[in-house]
Amino acid sequence: MNSRLFFQRLGLALMLVLLAGCAPGIAPAGRPASLNVLAVETFLADIAQNVAGDRLTVAALIPVGVDPHGFQPTPADVKKVAASQVLIVNGAGFEEFLDDLLKNAGGERMVIEASAGLTLRETPDDSAPAAGGRHKEGDPHFWLDPVLAVKYVENIRAGLSQADPAGATIYAANADAYSARLNELDKWIAEQVKQIPELNRRLVTNHESLGYFADRYGFIVVGAVIPSVSAGASPSAKELAGLVDQVKQARVRAIFLETGSNPQLARQLAQEAGIKVVTELYSHSITDPKGPAPTYIDIMKYNVNAIVSALK
Repeated sequence: MNSRLFFQRLGLALMLVLLAGCAPGIAPAGRPASLNVLAVETFLADIAQNVAGDRLTVAALIPVGVDPHGFQPTPADVKKVAASQVLIVNGAGFEEFLDDLLKNAGGERMVIEASAGLTLRETPDDSAPAAGGRHKEGDPHFWLDPVLAVKYVENIRAGLSQADPAGATIYAANADAYSARLNELDKWIAEQVKQIPELNRRLVTNHESLGYFADRYGFIVVGAVIPSVSAGASPSAKELAGLVDQVKQARVRAIFLETGSNPQLARQLAQEAGIKVVTELYSHSITDPKGPAPTYIDIMKYNVNAIVSALK
């Protein structure tokens, strides 16, 4: 073969390699060609991102700082869901807007219910008819117990592995590593709670959200300003008066409010009961990267530090 023919063939081979590299649908090594993954809540997107690792990017539907209880999807949100191939939801009735959202989005996608397989905790309003934004099913706030959040990790791993079988090994390894971190978080919380005398382990919150946390770490939930697992419900004057009596009888030291909560009723109750109000617990959303709780694990640590500081 003469040198001219050799270089012509070499040039053709290089051109084919370059064209192949630019062809649509060919992804970088170790990544799927295309998988649009959307999680409804920011804390859920963070948990899912830890499972996905570098292989996928998980976006959040609800913006940082927005309470899912009051979230109303916009046409832009419907478009995001319509474009998704995998949608990750908390489930257990938490996303009250979900059925209408999926109907409006149309199309087909895999829906991963992060809380699937967990047993709902009954709440005081479960015996009453569902009304005023109350979840008749029970308490959907599983994630505020990090041991239960391990089940979220398992469900997300299984769902992503089904949607992207080529990444199953990666998802399994990431899930194992993150679950180990959640178990370490559980141990850390248990150690921090030891600083609180048992008689002081009494919780009053804006709405019923810390039940699983209380069950795990030995607290008693005395009551909530809004006697429902949904922040969208409204208490009656009789319910508030009853809670004041409960707070006094149980010698509760503080009322804890989530970010975005209206503090008016809590401050009224606190004044009548002679206790303090602790604001800015992060239960439904992470913060931006510069905030105090930019990840799910940071949420839990921030809240525990606030609770321990108020009650010890």
